[in-house]
Amino acid sequence: MATREGCHCPGAGGQNNNNSILYHILKNDRLTTIEEQTTPKPQQHQHQQHRWHRVSSSSSSSSSSSRLELRQQQACSCGSSRRRGSLRSPQVTCKAASAVLVKTLRFVKNVPCFRELPEDDQLLLVRNCWAPLLVLGFAQDRVDFETTETAEPSMLQRILTGGSGSQSGLTDRQCDPLLEQSTETPGVSLADIQGIKAFLKKCWGLDISTKEYAYIKGAVLFNSDLPGLRYLHYIQSLRREAHQALNEHVKLIHRDDTTRFAKLLITLSMLRAISPPVVAQLFFKPVIGAVNMEDVLLEMFYGK
Repeated sequence: MATREGCHCPGAGGQNNNNSILYHILKNDRLTTIEEQTTPKPQQHQHQQHRWHRVSSSSSSSSSSSRLELRQQQACSCGSSRRRGSLRSPQVTCKAASAVLVKTLRFVKNVPCFRELPEDDQLLLVRNCWAPLLVLGFAQDRVDFETTETAEPSMLQRILTGGSGSQSGLTDRQCDPLLEQSTETPGVSLADIQGIKAFLKKCWGLDISTKEYAYIKGAVLFNSDLPGLRYLHYIQSLRREAHQALNEHVKLIHRDDTTRFAKLLITLSMLRAISPPVVAQLFFKPVIGAVNMEDVLLEMFYGK
């Protein structure tokens, strides 16, 4: 594995905090014991939070072309891209998702090469990879979920709630944020849900091993396509090494299956097309509501 002198890790993390949002979700779950044992100073956390939002504002969305290709593959004649869906059992699924997120961030923090990166690069990578890594954790832990189609508001409801598109309706929504929230379309696109489920089915069909999951996580974490990375070439080398290690492992363990590595790369491309806003909307908004998901990640990652 490529190495670089010096460690810029911002700290091991924080003490178990009973005020944490996800602590309350997981208070009956034994995974809460994995949080770190030291608490960073308040000044340090405020500095980290400032850097988090600065990195957030400078980064762009993941590859739109791969996401568009996945959407096109998922689109069907019934117009699933326009239909919406939500979790059938949000409390149960959101708790499972929170537990997987805790394990995912613990994995990231324990990767030595990741800890060697400067703080800005760490935050940028986490902000863009948490959702794909979470869904990958779903696959590894065999977390499944059921959804139900969400009824869209009728034309009369849209008109009565200011959703008709008229000038007066737009003015009302601009003046009243609560009204604007009430007119948002509930749930997420059924096409996005089908994309996540298709990825899970693909992983379970391939029966991916623990080592293969680890190499795939490394390839997802060290995403060198993100603009604004300071140690771009180093991250590129880490990504190449993750792919190389995966290929060598497949050749050693699955000698008779010459197409397995290609199948894993296809699975990886499906994973990168999964949108973080969709994951946050589907698996966390039913529990944490309007709380900014990036604030939750910052709190968990640095142990507020």
